[in-house]
Amino acid sequence: MIRAAIFDMDGLLVDSEPHWRAMEREVFATVGLLLTDEECKQTTGLPILDVVNYWFARAPWTEQAANGRTNADLGEEITAGVHERIARLAEPMPGAIGALEFFYRQQIPTAIASASPMSLIEVVVDRLRIRDYLTLWHSATLEARNKPAPDVYLGTARKLGVAPADCVTFEDSGSGLLSAYSAGMRTVAVPAEFERTNPKFDIADIILPSLTAFSQRTLDEIMSKKEPS
Repeated sequence: MIRAAIFDMDGLLVDSEPHWRAMEREVFATVGLLLTDEECKQTTGLPILDVVNYWFARAPWTEQAANGRTNADLGEEITAGVHERIARLAEPMPGAIGALEFFYRQQIPTAIASASPMSLIEVVVDRLRIRDYLTLWHSATLEARNKPAPDVYLGTARKLGVAPADCVTFEDSGSGLLSAYSAGMRTVAVPAEFERTNPKFDIADIILPSLTAFSQRTLDEIMSKKEPS
């Protein structure tokens, strides 16, 4: 039985990934790293400090270029810029509001489990005006490990008072999907078009082209599958 629905946020509920990529390109340019939008897509779904460390490992910048800033400082600059852009510009992903309304109408507790900090989750909740649809929201930054570890999903289920096996989760990234899958939850993957055929999404119970394709039939199909291990 499905007793709770848990949604990722960035790229799933809110069209935030273009804003993350824009700020990554802007901040990385200050240390001499010029990335394309396509290159930024390589780190979709990773926590921002992991993104900074990913590029530093491949194209290390000098201390002089960083001008006294640590990798954590660069991550905070990116995040601050994303806060500002999302508060002004972000829009919901197709079908996102309808999916939240679906569970709200059925009185199924619904939550956000995001790799982003709580401050950014609050910005998105207010920007999309979805506060009334949600029971709670939780950030992986408050757990010991961020995605792809299962901590944020297990923590969200604990806060909801629901067993992980009784949760259905929605994720757009491979690292987020692995997080939910490792938590023993039922999983719906909603990958971006550029990586929709990537085999990393094969572990999902269902793969949808967008949340507009979600319906009661999707939930019935998930329930017809064997219990998650």
